[in-house]
Amino acid sequence: MKKITFAFLLFCLSCMSLSAQNKIDKLNMTYGEELPEDNQKIVKIIGESNDKIYALAIAGKEEYFLKIFESKTMKIISSNPIVIPKLEDREVDFEEIFLLSENLYAIGSVYNRKQKTFNLVGVPVSDKGVLSEKSILLFNSVVEKKSEKGMFYFKLSQDENNLLVMHTSLFSKEDAVQYEVKLLDNKLNELFSNAEKVKFDDSKKDYEFTISDFELNFQNDVFLVINESYRDSKKKEQIEKFQIHTFKRANNYKKEVVDINIKGKEIINCKMISTIKNTLKLVGFYSSVRENGKANKDLKGVYNATLDLSSTAIPEVKFDEFDYETKVKLLGERRAKNGKDVKPLYNITTIIERNDGGLIVLSELQTVYYGKSAGFGPLSFTPVIYTKNEIIVTSLKPDGSLDWSNVLPKEQVAAITTMSLSLGAVGGNGSFTVGASLTIPLVDLGKGPEYLGAIPMYRDGKLNVIFNDNIKNKGITDIEKIKALGNYNNSVPSLFIFDEKGAITRKDPEEVVKNELVLRPGVYYRKNESEFILYSSRKKQDKLGRLILEQ
Repeated sequence: MKKITFAFLLFCLSCMSLSAQNKIDKLNMTYGEELPEDNQKIVKIIGESNDKIYALAIAGKEEYFLKIFESKTMKIISSNPIVIPKLEDREVDFEEIFLLSENLYAIGSVYNRKQKTFNLVGVPVSDKGVLSEKSILLFNSVVEKKSEKGMFYFKLSQDENNLLVMHTSLFSKEDAVQYEVKLLDNKLNELFSNAEKVKFDDSKKDYEFTISDFELNFQNDVFLVINESYRDSKKKEQIEKFQIHTFKRANNYKKEVVDINIKGKEIINCKMISTIKNTLKLVGFYSSVRENGKANKDLKGVYNATLDLSSTAIPEVKFDEFDYETKVKLLGERRAKNGKDVKPLYNITTIIERNDGGLIVLSELQTVYYGKSAGFGPLSFTPVIYTKNEIIVTSLKPDGSLDWSNVLPKEQVAAITTMSLSLGAVGGNGSFTVGASLTIPLVDLGKGPEYLGAIPMYRDGKLNVIFNDNIKNKGITDIEKIKALGNYNNSVPSLFIFDEKGAITRKDPEEVVKNELVLRPGVYYRKNESEFILYSSRKKQDKLGRLILEQ
């Protein structure tokens, strides 16, 4: 404890140049100097290394910039445009940017019409923000056609040294889905690769094929979850083919398949988390099934399965139905009494490993509405409405059974106009999908939706969640009494603390400061359980800051 306290004091001394902005209970937010007005809005904080903070910014229509800041003062050092070199004389579209063990890489994709390939390249970036003139070919995936070229998905390792990349695409003429995964080291060298085509039969009733999630653990083992479901009308059964595809480094990445037996229920979605105890935990929502075998699609509750990676045992699945109190908060007392189920509008946004090996799962109501476009061609504009409302907080014991659940009350909406129509991280076509939480496209960030959502923190057995709220909701925890956020520029940060039993304590600023900076929960970087790098704004005034959960 003395070492931790001393380290924290050293941190405070090193940040004396930062100005205190806000403090709620044990949460302390400090900010650096105001950023220059260059019309470049930060959409991702990439990471921190060698006393520098790296961030991705966007300006105009998909003009991306790498911004570098001093760690102590958070003063900007440089801002350089990200222009990825052409590949075979073809323009490369920017996809992502990652910091891998102090090595910075910009990632881009390009479709080759003649070869019918979808390529992914990585470009080294210097610590001064200058892109190399040479790119590294990462993927050269053969696809059926441009409209079904698929998407790339990325996941950093827990130590941020390695990068797991997955590409998925549909081969409709073959009734097949192809997925390709690669594990890359901090120099973008390939450590592991696997490509596979999976046949499916969508002539079956209510057929769905989903690549639900992919994961990388601390031993560089790779996992995929695949869910294939349909209704057998003759047997009046819901058929669930629920599998984990595992690729363990200790076994030279030889593919192993773990079948999970599910009967009488339908799996709605699945997320994975690898734990420090060498287990893989699966969690998601499930639906009940009628007597004729047809799934109800509404959310009955949460399931959990634990795969012991040191054993060959098939994991047991625990199904935890939403309790009455939770249903009342989500549906109202009348509908809860009538046995109604929860609408399938909730996406799992965060899974936290508890100190005792259990889980805390945060599931947020998320919707996106695309209005009718106006104009023609490149000048057409589309209204988009993002909604992020209440969060279901579910705490599971180490064996997967329910410990407690509660609902974090909030109501947030952001309306924007965009020139790019995108469904974000949910890819697929028809019966084939790649499951993911609603992810706001980079081109839409910087316009408002990044003010929505929440920042969760877990330490000492307690969950802390902070988000922007309507000032009129001060002290209110009753979901029936809260008011919608409205204009996020006039919002204030609100902190909700869940104790080990799930009871909520709400903390609000003691007094509202005029022209106070507003959090952007869609743009932050988690350094550890007690420290986050923030990006906050007040109209044209933007600042980087640090959020510290004090001892």
